[in-house]
Amino acid sequence: MIDDEELRQLYKTASEEHLQKLEAGILHLEQNPDDKEPMPELLREAHSLKGDSRMLGVGDVETLTHQIEHLLGAVNRDEIEMNAELSDRLYQGLDAIAKLVREAVTGEASNIQTFAVLAQLMGATPPEAENQTPEAPEAPATPETEVKDPEPPEPPEPAVSAPETPEPAPPETPVVTAPVTNGKTVTTTIAASPTPHAPYRIETLRVETRHLDDLMTQTGELTVTKTRIAHVSDEVNELAVLWEEWQTQNKRNHNIDFEHPHLQRFQELLQRLRNATQENASRLDAIASHLDDRIRTLRLLPLSTIFNLFPRLVRDLAKEENKQVQLLLEGSETTADKRILEEMKDPLMHLIRNAIDHGIESPEERLAQGKPEVATIRLSGQQTPNNVIIEVSDDGCGLDREKIKQTALKRNLCRPEELAAMTPSQIDGLIFTPGFSTSTTITAVSGRGVGLDVVHNNVEKLKGTIQVKSTPGQGTTFRLQLGTTLATANVLLVEVQKVAYAIPIEFVQTTFFISQEDIFSIEGRETIAMNGQAISIARLANLLELPSTSETPSQSYIPCILLQLGDERLGLCVDDLIDTQDVVLKPQSKLIKRARNVAGATILGTGEVCMILNPLDLIKSVQKSHRSTSKTHVVSTPDQKPTILLVEDSIAIRTQEKRILEGAGYTVVTAVDGLDGFNKLTKGSFDAVVSDIQMPNMDGLALAARIRQYSEYNELPIILVTSLASDEDKKRGAQAGANAYITKDAFNQEILVETLERLA
Repeated sequence: MIDDEELRQLYKTASEEHLQKLEAGILHLEQNPDDKEPMPELLREAHSLKGDSRMLGVGDVETLTHQIEHLLGAVNRDEIEMNAELSDRLYQGLDAIAKLVREAVTGEASNIQTFAVLAQLMGATPPEAENQTPEAPEAPATPETEVKDPEPPEPPEPAVSAPETPEPAPPETPVVTAPVTNGKTVTTTIAASPTPHAPYRIETLRVETRHLDDLMTQTGELTVTKTRIAHVSDEVNELAVLWEEWQTQNKRNHNIDFEHPHLQRFQELLQRLRNATQENASRLDAIASHLDDRIRTLRLLPLSTIFNLFPRLVRDLAKEENKQVQLLLEGSETTADKRILEEMKDPLMHLIRNAIDHGIESPEERLAQGKPEVATIRLSGQQTPNNVIIEVSDDGCGLDREKIKQTALKRNLCRPEELAAMTPSQIDGLIFTPGFSTSTTITAVSGRGVGLDVVHNNVEKLKGTIQVKSTPGQGTTFRLQLGTTLATANVLLVEVQKVAYAIPIEFVQTTFFISQEDIFSIEGRETIAMNGQAISIARLANLLELPSTSETPSQSYIPCILLQLGDERLGLCVDDLIDTQDVVLKPQSKLIKRARNVAGATILGTGEVCMILNPLDLIKSVQKSHRSTSKTHVVSTPDQKPTILLVEDSIAIRTQEKRILEGAGYTVVTAVDGLDGFNKLTKGSFDAVVSDIQMPNMDGLALAARIRQYSEYNELPIILVTSLASDEDKKRGAQAGANAYITKDAFNQEILVETLERLA
């Protein structure tokens, strides 16, 4: 019996499917012996069943399946004929395999003698009469039924009847005569199961995941219906309370006949409706919750589904980088929704690749720092009641915050005084900015700053957050926190200008009230003091750019929500706090692929359409508005186009690249070789240089090296576009001072333009 319960069930399901396809295929071949089209699939099914059995240690199934595979192969090669007799042997083999599979899965004895079944498959026939002499003439094995093992082992004693006194088997018990290599014939019985067969049941089904997705969506709709009915129940209850209060207030009014049949009937129906709605709402709540839990369970898969893809990746990347890295997997048994696994595969690959490329030092550097020569990347998973948490950590050099600051300043993401006020975690968070990269060398594969942006976007789609913690010289950890419910969300409903908005509850740390006197200003931001810390606040109406109203809020205290994402916190002022509620997430229309500050929409129990807000966007909007306000003193020249020096000796390529750059909004000055390019560089003002390498007079490497000799060109971006694609060529390009190296075999205008936008 297979020890692991999960593997038992997987083996049971897969084996049943393999056996069904083999039976159907053999039947087709028997009826259509000249049709060999199904043969490749049959051989694959047999080979897969054999491989599964070998891996799980079910040796008897492996042995019999191997012989079936051998026979089917012989039929495919026209070495033997597919006829009724061969079909019978194959079917008997499949029947025996089915019982052996059941034994491996349930532990119930199959009473199958594997050697006897193998003999049947080889062509041995049962005796025609019970008194047949066991010492039958030797029947040599024919080539087409010969087992690949030249000398099959002698059968164990309990499985072999003594030749001198063979015991007759019951009529229903199969008896086979098998030729063996010592010239004797062995008669063996296959014992039938002593218990009758149980009723036929199909215990497992394979369902396409799109059907589960649809069920999940419909379950979400049921949740909304549950909320609506609960809302109706509350209204009916409110109506009944009003009726009771009206009766109490008017008991002494002699003009009202409370004994009138109509009033009596009204009261009876109202009470019956009140009880029914409460009972139905309660029952629907229980059914919907149970159904939601069961369907969500069907979609769960272990994290090992994707975790097991990465050991080979780590090995290959480490080998390419001449580094020694071990990957430790923890929490692989943690289960998560299949969509989480689908969306997280590529982001996790990016994080692991970045760790090896940029985080892990060379073995020599690690030894010099007193670290183990072999670096460690740890990929772990865990589950909380509301979240799945995946961490990718390494013991490398950590993030270089000085380089991050330099890049942020160069790209005008922050001012120096803003960076000075940032915490280390806020500086680390800049690496998730689209296109952000501290790499000085760009290729078509790495260093283009797209990896962490992909991670951030995919996490955001799953209603999650990503945090990074880094210690210089010790390593970096990325923590991905993902919601477990993808079709529904628990939200806090708030009101702004008499319209309801929803905020995912997992981002709400607390709610409280503030007065206008509590608000003060720091660097132009509205701020409050909370537990000794300054917390920036913003009015939701302003972030959503809602039109201002003439109405002035009458309340002396303002409702405020404290949002928290990692180390970032923001106080959000609203008009009113309504309630918490489970809602169904409605994806945004494809016409509006991405709306700032909005994650989606839902329909409330009242039938009202409600926008679900994106807390991360709200925090970014506050930061962005502060930056734009603080930079108003900068004089912008939107009509001035960046100027590019294009150095290329091929007129065809030069013309193509010039069109691409001009189409992207650049002014282009061309040069025919490196010497011409350097002369034009000294006579003009340029924002970047794009150059070929192989050119007359002065090649691109010499041009880059010469440019770097002058301090005024230290920050001038140099991009090499060339057909030289070896690692040694790329290394020479970096040594010459190039910021980016794009090979022409992978060249497209998006790569060139994207690179220029990041560097220029």
